Amino acid sequence: MGKINLIAVIFLLVTITGCSKDFLKSYDKRIIGTWRIDDVGRFGLGGSTSQLPFVNGSITFFENGTLDYTNAASEKFTGSWKLSKKIKNEETVHSLQITAVDFTNQKVLSEYYDDMQFMSTNHFKASIVSTFHTYMTHFRR
Repeated sequence: MGKINLIAVIFLLVTITGCSKDFLKSYDKRIIGTWRIDDVGRFGLGGSTSQLPFVNGSITFFENGTLDYTNAASEKFTGSWKLSKKIKNEETVHSLQITAVDFTNQKVLSEYYDDMQFMSTNHFKASIVSTFHTYMTHFRR
């Protein structure tokens, strides 16, 4: 019996040390880095993804709450981000607020994602819920 327990403990230690510990980090630590907007989908009635401010390009989230955003037209924006956490129906919901400004062209982009979830170390999705439709944005490293 002792050998079986020892083998199980060794197997567990090898498994834990060999896997990414990213899921143990808080969302505000996991989001740090550069993410490209991979896909934006619309579900439900009405609405258009063309009206969304962040549909392509890449965003770099910095630890101090600032960000850099570059869209597909190579326009560069700087701004800020903020994560919030709420308990809703006994479930934790993370929301993400992004604001970016292009001072050269005097453009301001802002979006509030009602829910964001990490799917893996290199993928998270964020949704915007409207009355009759939902937009889902996928971010990948």
